[in-house]
Amino acid sequence: MITGIIVALSEELSTLKTLPNGMWERGMRRGKFIFITDEIILMYSGAGAENARQAAELLVSKGATQLMSWGCAAALSPDLKMGDLVLADSLLNSDGLETAVNSTWHQHAKTVLGSTVVAYKGALFNSNKLVSTAEEKQAIYEKTGAIALDMESGAIAEVAQHYALPFLAIRAIADPASMDLPLAISKALNENGKIEISKIIASLVFNLKEIPHLIQLGQYFQLAKRTLSTVAKQLPQIIVF
Repeated sequence: MITGIIVALSEELSTLKTLPNGMWERGMRRGKFIFITDEIILMYSGAGAENARQAAELLVSKGATQLMSWGCAAALSPDLKMGDLVLADSLLNSDGLETAVNSTWHQHAKTVLGSTVVAYKGALFNSNKLVSTAEEKQAIYEKTGAIALDMESGAIAEVAQHYALPFLAIRAIADPASMDLPLAISKALNENGKIEISKIIASLVFNLKEIPHLIQLGQYFQLAKRTLSTVAKQLPQIIVF
């Protein structure tokens, strides 16, 4: 089996440093992939469903026989807190269509993780845009029942389903359901699915009140990355099922 792992943001790549061939991170660029081992292909896709879909198609063409979505997510359920691990058991899109993950792989991952990390299961909502307010999150939660959301997993799952390949989503919560994202974040995400630091700084110049909220989000993001780094140590076992 060859596992294709798709990561949307460069900041999330660092959580996989424990994988073999540790020098790989220096050569990663958006839209590029690298064989970490004979069994793992890693790709940095950029944020958004279309980037994720293209990445998944490319990895399948390079020999991936199972696909994994890896990174952070926003909480929809008020029961989830920063750093919690979501091991989604299904994917939902805005049309209400549901895509299942591979149940055998899902259960295997839970077994491997054991008591190391508590994994919350539930539906993961795929959003076509950045959901930035607590009000929007609450509305999606009430309508769909999904416990968290991201912008990539659904597209990757659809590609996996098309080719009849196993799929698994591993996501850690970066922002809680009650949190509004700083406006600077929304403005910083460019058309290539990359967060531009220069745009964040430019936005803050005109809205200094956002600085504490941005710092807080950064702290939450670090908690999510810490969880992913812990899970990454068990990835070699998780991918073999």
